[in-house]
Amino acid sequence: MSDPANLPCTHPLRERIAQAVRDVRARTPLAQSFTNFVTINLVANAQLAAGGTAAMSFLPDDVIDTAAISGADYVNVGTLLPFYKDALPQIARAFAKAGHPWVLDPVAAGIGKTRTEILNAFRAVPPTIVRANASEAIALASMWRLIDPDGASRPAGVESVDEVDAAVDAARAIARHLARYAPQGRAAVAISGKVDLVTDGERVFRIPGGSALMTKITGAGCSLGGVVATYLAVADPLTAALAASALYNRAGEAAERVAHGPGSFQVAFLDALWNVTPEQVAGSEILEQAAAQSADRSSGA
Repeated sequence: MSDPANLPCTHPLRERIAQAVRDVRARTPLAQSFTNFVTINLVANAQLAAGGTAAMSFLPDDVIDTAAISGADYVNVGTLLPFYKDALPQIARAFAKAGHPWVLDPVAAGIGKTRTEILNAFRAVPPTIVRANASEAIALASMWRLIDPDGASRPAGVESVDEVDAAVDAARAIARHLARYAPQGRAAVAISGKVDLVTDGERVFRIPGGSALMTKITGAGCSLGGVVATYLAVADPLTAALAASALYNRAGEAAERVAHGPGSFQVAFLDALWNVTPEQVAGSEILEQAAAQSADRSSGA
């Protein structure tokens, strides 16, 4: 099998990515979040630093009403409270009825009865984009019966025990499932790791880069989900997922160059989200898997 090839400088996807970055900074779109309270501050600050506007709420009616003026929403199931079991499916049903785009971060998918019930409720009213680590993607695809559950690994809290390559089939199966429910038939899955993976169910892209210090601060993945929603407010799902992933990698690299540890890294990272240019984001190394190779790895779900 051939290695994935870097997209040409003139590839239309690169211009769409650059335009998404420009549009966010020019239009400051609102992307509302129902996110976990451990990382809510970083999620909001990252959305603002990327150029968007943030709004946080845990009230179903408030979230549903605010969705009328938000470009996209973000739902994170990281730290659960008892009322989430009813609130989150209610929100997802309202989004589906309105055709409202949203991003799901299935944190710790596969752990606990309540978390599993919530995530299973999303199967019939799924998000537009799933942002996860490899183990979460595999667990979600398994519980939604999109891949063989017998081959799924057991999750280990919020950290991934699987390499990104192990989640290719799960990610593609999830993306195809999401697309079947999306108003325009377009969806995406973004898997974070040493080399990020983004797919729309057919095309598979890998984005190298970033910083190991991202794993030493609380909320890097959560805030990425929020920024994916910020881009989803102005762009199609594949472009939004690619743009946010590339932005995070470039910002992480810039922050690492000046940071002295996790604390200063987080501050430098927010500054870098603000300062990285659209051209730098769009010029990132973006490797596309050959179509034949992607088909070979498909689960056929």
